[in-house]
Amino acid sequence: MADGAGLGEAATAAASPAPAPGPSLPPGWRERLRAGLAGTWASLWFVVGLGLLYSLRVPLRLCENLAAVTVFLNSLTPKFYVALTGTCSLISGLIFELVFPRVRVNFGKIYIKILIFECWYFHKHGMSFIEQVSVSHLRPLMGGTERSISESTSLSSNRESETTRQNLSECKVWRNPLNLFRGAEYRRFTWVTGKEPLTYYDMNLSAQDHQTFFTCDMDILHPSDTVMQKAWRERNPLARIKAAYQALELNNDCATAYILLAEEEATTIVDVERLFKQALKAGETIYRRSQQCQHQSPQHEAQLRRDTNVLVYTKRRLAMCARKLGRIREAVKIMRDLMKEFPPLTMWNIHENLLESLLELQAYADIQAVLAKYDDISLPKSATICYTAALLKTRTVSDKFSPETASRRGLSTAEINAVEAIHRAVEFNPHVPKYLLEMKSLILPPEHIQKRGDSEAVAYAFFHLQHWKRIEGALNLLQCTWEGTFRMIPYPLEKGHLFHPYPSCTETADRELLPTFHPVSVYPKKELPFFIYFTAGLCSSTAMIALLTHQFPEIMGVFAKAVQEVLED
Repeated sequence: MADGAGLGEAATAAASPAPAPGPSLPPGWRERLRAGLAGTWASLWFVVGLGLLYSLRVPLRLCENLAAVTVFLNSLTPKFYVALTGTCSLISGLIFELVFPRVRVNFGKIYIKILIFECWYFHKHGMSFIEQVSVSHLRPLMGGTERSISESTSLSSNRESETTRQNLSECKVWRNPLNLFRGAEYRRFTWVTGKEPLTYYDMNLSAQDHQTFFTCDMDILHPSDTVMQKAWRERNPLARIKAAYQALELNNDCATAYILLAEEEATTIVDVERLFKQALKAGETIYRRSQQCQHQSPQHEAQLRRDTNVLVYTKRRLAMCARKLGRIREAVKIMRDLMKEFPPLTMWNIHENLLESLLELQAYADIQAVLAKYDDISLPKSATICYTAALLKTRTVSDKFSPETASRRGLSTAEINAVEAIHRAVEFNPHVPKYLLEMKSLILPPEHIQKRGDSEAVAYAFFHLQHWKRIEGALNLLQCTWEGTFRMIPYPLEKGHLFHPYPSCTETADRELLPTFHPVSVYPKKELPFFIYFTAGLCSSTAMIALLTHQFPEIMGVFAKAVQEVLED
């Protein structure tokens, strides 16, 4: 039997084909080839997916969504991650393990789904759902204070409406009280550099202001005023100047025509002053005539308001001419007389022109008196008011201030007041210090500014940098203390310290007001502590590893063994 079996095996071996000469393929090569091809296809699909995302980044608004996710992640606190981890453990442990004990639970999937829900809830309601539940429902159970639902709802609605009103008021674009002359200053800059210092948006706002201030319904009765109505609407500067000359041919006492020629045609401050004096002579005559007819009809009252605007505008610009020509005391007198004669006209912000002139005279007692009147909680603030108040308090201690000495003995009461004033000013407009410290180059200020924005910082620093340099040690104290403001305001867009939260609309308005060759400054973002980044990275990486292990257990097992071998070697 054994011999028979041996003969059968020999016959079978003889019948089978002989192996081909050459190197033999290792066992399992088909599986390895298939795995390699699968990895190649996965990489190819990954590249194709990235290309699709890049090409569809505009329709899908990926940049906006990424910015929203960034804001969400920046607003999270360590207790959020603790609450998120505990919530995932609670869901996976209590619900799935008790109700569905045989179901395989993936902790990473639950974590990612909760994180996506949190991002959506934060984008819609402005706060974390887990933290809201913890504060509103769990804290009362733990012994905290409890509020009724109606009370919390009314408080939240009141807070939202108040924030909306604040944002609307702070997003308003204001006319720059220290704006330059187009012909004598802005156009000369264009001649020298070949760059346009004013944007179309800024000039369009000025055209709207001119139509509001210098026109009325009674203009149709006077041919010269009718021509000036069309002149203020013209976009071409040459057409505006030509229309102003036509108005003067019709009426040699047309004050608005002289104003337009002084602003746009005159190439020197002397010529500007000469034309404004002619406008003042004509404007005073028209103003007295309007006062006599103001009670005849509503149209005559509107004409009086227009003539008042013409008179105040002309006198203010004459004061600015005197300031630029070195006759500072004359400029101060004109401004004081204007503020006494027309106190309701605060829209011109003449007190800011007065503060700058008084700083040039170094009349610090008079400056303090002006600040006492206008640095009031009921009046709108500005960079000029806040930084001038800080400069006055800095002036008393800056000449003897030393960081080394202050670190050894601590700050005195006067130094603390100066530092607090600087922090207050920086919180109102955080862009000013970089211009005062010459960390960023200055440009010509625009005709309109966004309060608390980069445009206001440019306008303030352009005129007030010399006053900070004149006081010994003022810039040194500013350099040592201004960045400390951001340690007091962790999240300025959501919560302020001395002022309302920093409005998010300033950057958009500044990009419209400032020329394209100027890099717009944005709010300095405070860097989060390392613990926040570490916690977020650890939680995210753990969730990703759990998800990959659930989807590809064999590959992750091989990867884990390879990592273990590398670590052992």
